[in-house]
Amino acid sequence: MKKKVAVLLGGNSSERQISIASGDAVLKSLIRSGINAYPFDTRDFPIMQLKKQGFNTAYIALHGQGGEDGSIQGVLEYLNIPYTGSGIMASSISLDKKKTKLLWKSIGLHVLPDLYIQKENFLKNSCFFLEKKFSQLEYPLIIKPNNQGSSIGITLIHSKEQLKKSVETAFKYSNTILIEKFIKGEEYTVSILDTKILPSIRIISKNNFYDYSSKYQLSSTQYLCPSGLNKNEEITIKTISKKAWNILGCNGCGRIDLILDKNNKFWLLEINTIPGMTNRSLLPIAANAAGISFDTLVLKILNKTIIPNNY
Repeated sequence: MKKKVAVLLGGNSSERQISIASGDAVLKSLIRSGINAYPFDTRDFPIMQLKKQGFNTAYIALHGQGGEDGSIQGVLEYLNIPYTGSGIMASSISLDKKKTKLLWKSIGLHVLPDLYIQKENFLKNSCFFLEKKFSQLEYPLIIKPNNQGSSIGITLIHSKEQLKKSVETAFKYSNTILIEKFIKGEEYTVSILDTKILPSIRIISKNNFYDYSSKYQLSSTQYLCPSGLNKNEEITIKTISKKAWNILGCNGCGRIDLILDKNNKFWLLEINTIPGMTNRSLLPIAANAAGISFDTLVLKILNKTIIPNNY
């Protein structure tokens, strides 16, 4: 049976516009490769219509909640439709930064110290609660939503006067947040395609860290691939990334972000199980450095679908 591929894009998350851009690039690539593919915006059409419309494969280009958190994956399992990316459990854990860090820490990987704050506790006790909780951490700090991507809702703060507003911003995107120690260093990302670890990329931003504007708005952001790491450092960062990927049980493709501190120690930051596929995205840059064209990359992702157990 010939594949009829639904490129799932858009959705209702705060990353909707990024998802549309990724999905559009993927769709055009699939069509160039002769694949019978169509866009499917999960905001405008009920996902349950996939079967009725004759789709038998789903390419997930959704970002954030409703796309990377295991929920869409669960529906596709129920519908017996093979899909790209990681499965239900790996997707759910990977979007939750705290759970991800706990798993990484359990196998001896280095993660930054943090505090996990629930919204209900903040509303009850406000900053009195926070000041007591974060007293063991030193400024500067990063305040981030616990289950949000694309650096949305993240703030770097240098004093307690900035705390309350930054926490309130993060809580707009998640009911749980992380207050994390900020380390100034060189930022890197490592992309994974099936079992292949792609060349690392060094990210150079004029901002204090690789935030939303650095990712999607500033033309000054630089992506170096090769990254400039020496041979041993490249082996180290790839080894760390592979271990981080495997413990989460991820599949298909993904991207792991790290930072190298002044003591030449790599710290894991987070993982992205559905990397962006726009003209500024890092997975295609790394793939290209490994001799994999964009169209070939898209086909490799498509051909590594998860087939539901009862399919």
